[in-house]
Amino acid sequence: MQYKITGTTMQALDVLLQQGESVFTEAGGMAWYRGSVNMETNMPGGILGGLGRAVSGESLFLTTYKATSEKAVVTFTPEAPGSIVAVELAAGQTVIAQRDAFMCAQQGVQLAVHFKQRLGAGLFGGEGFILQKVTGPGAAFFEIDGEIREFELSDRETIRIDPGHIAMFEATVRHDIERVKGVANVLFGGEGLFLATLTGPGKVWLQTMPLNNLIAKIASRMPKSS
Repeated sequence: MQYKITGTTMQALDVLLQQGESVFTEAGGMAWYRGSVNMETNMPGGILGGLGRAVSGESLFLTTYKATSEKAVVTFTPEAPGSIVAVELAAGQTVIAQRDAFMCAQQGVQLAVHFKQRLGAGLFGGEGFILQKVTGPGAAFFEIDGEIREFELSDRETIRIDPGHIAMFEATVRHDIERVKGVANVLFGGEGLFLATLTGPGKVWLQTMPLNNLIAKIASRMPKSS
């Protein structure tokens, strides 16, 4: 399956489908398409599968777009300013993503809910207990807040992060939290009590402008009601 990502902070994803090829997304996730395309909406995994997707930030239903002509183009756009990330997943390869990050994927990719196994990471990790688990084989696409930075962590290498900046990481990466050291750092450093830690081996994707930070900044400039 071929694709093309265009734009900068308001990107668009064109998925180029040959006849018989298909791509699926959450209900309402498609922007437009060209060519002859068959659209089918259902609830893979039944009620439990739909509820799992719902708590991970997606819709109960998924919609599949299948090309019925020689060529078709289906276009997807993100819900907020940010970047589109394409990940080619091998069979059994898994990435863990923040809620709402999943955009669309090639048939064969599995979308499921992921629960954080460590209590501290869920309580203080910034994204809550529930994330998205996406498993190959196939191409998967994600919408990330702001610009994206990618890091390949070696075995036992750790990166410490303000929790909201975590976008995705491979399932081989361990996700935890640690307390900020130093009273002055806690009181005046502006980072709160905890930092998230990601420990390799594996790849991580970090985002430069978490949507919650953007919302908070806009809200701080809104006029106060009398």
